[in-house]
Amino acid sequence: MSTAQWFIFVGGLLLFMGLTASILKRSSVTSAIIYLAVGVLVGPTALDLFHFNPLRESALLEVLTEVAVLISLFSAGVKMPVPFTVARWRAPILLATVSMTVTVAAVAAFAYYLLGLPLGAGVLLGAILAPTDPVLATDVQIRHPGDHDQLRFTLTCEAGMNDGSAFPFVMLGMGMLGLHEIGEYGLNWLLVDVLWATLAGIVIGVLAGVALARLGWKLRSKPHKHELMDDFLGLGLIGVVYGLSVIVNAWGFLAVFFAAVALRQTELKMAKVVKAAFDGSNTQKVARAEGHPNPAPEPPETVSEGSLVFKEHLERLSEVVLVLLIGGSLYADSWTWEAVWLALFLFVVARPLSVFIGLLGTHTTTRIRSMTGWFGVRGIGSLYYLMYAIEHGLPEALSLQLMQLTLIVVTLSIIFHGTSVKPLMGLFWRQKK
Repeated sequence: MSTAQWFIFVGGLLLFMGLTASILKRSSVTSAIIYLAVGVLVGPTALDLFHFNPLRESALLEVLTEVAVLISLFSAGVKMPVPFTVARWRAPILLATVSMTVTVAAVAAFAYYLLGLPLGAGVLLGAILAPTDPVLATDVQIRHPGDHDQLRFTLTCEAGMNDGSAFPFVMLGMGMLGLHEIGEYGLNWLLVDVLWATLAGIVIGVLAGVALARLGWKLRSKPHKHELMDDFLGLGLIGVVYGLSVIVNAWGFLAVFFAAVALRQTELKMAKVVKAAFDGSNTQKVARAEGHPNPAPEPPETVSEGSLVFKEHLERLSEVVLVLLIGGSLYADSWTWEAVWLALFLFVVARPLSVFIGLLGTHTTTRIRSMTGWFGVRGIGSLYYLMYAIEHGLPEALSLQLMQLTLIVVTLSIIFHGTSVKPLMGLFWRQKK
């Protein structure tokens, strides 16, 4: 396809999606399925008007998926409910750690014993496929900052954290393949890739988020009353936090998510402090005693809320581009029984089992565990980890094998989860009432 044809094709698709948004919202499928169908139609599977080669374009695809995940993680972070409590975050933390480990181990065993892959490649494949996706799972995630639904919170928070917690396993798999230094008995991996990179990422994110929240609040409050560009501030926070994390070998995905969480939490806490101080002021008490209305002053706008709409639009645009590329990467012979069986094992066995083990001892209801066990959407994050491994020296033959498996798993996740999310979520809400 020529450049002009691409402009017409993508522009026409965006116009169609924009004009039929209300119809698609009421349909039983997600928008990702439509993008995938269009990509398959114009790709080598059907009309062969377009073919995207992920191996040849691995550097480009790594950047595209990296940016998409970062934007999605920021959007997820600023929608986390306030205040932060250990009791409420316990379930997603266990899912992002214990369940992540179980999933990696299960997929690695499947790949080693049934697919004949080397153990290191099996661990790497497990790390690629284990994290749930923050980009393609918007239909089961928190819809707005005031959404307090426990299922949506659990899935959103898990997706926000496990894109960072998967990275140590990526490095472990690469180390077992001789592509990364893990040290004797894995000591370097444990100290640097697990402990240091995780803790440093969280600290960088929290400090940066709190700092921007306080600075933005101060500049918007009296006597400054500055107007701020929230979209730029949000993107700037993502860039600075991610860049710092890469420099100090911390997990940037984790840092960006916690920067967004800290930003939102800090801003809303300051708004509550201002309101509490006003309610307890002498002026307010006198006004109440005399029966005069004396409404509280409007708190300054927040960076988190002001940048959220723009980030969600970027997230949708990245979804269009990347799912089209997935469809354009598939051939008819991409569909092998090995890849299909791997996807079914991941969706029906590994994911539910890992959720059950991870949530043992918590007060999570059986219905929420069941829904969480099914909606482990795989997508853009998995493609990023694969491209990262390829760009860091993964042999070509192994790259092609892992790529074919990953593309089919992601494709089937879009189809299975995309067709079941609305009916199952609707049933879940009806039973909840």
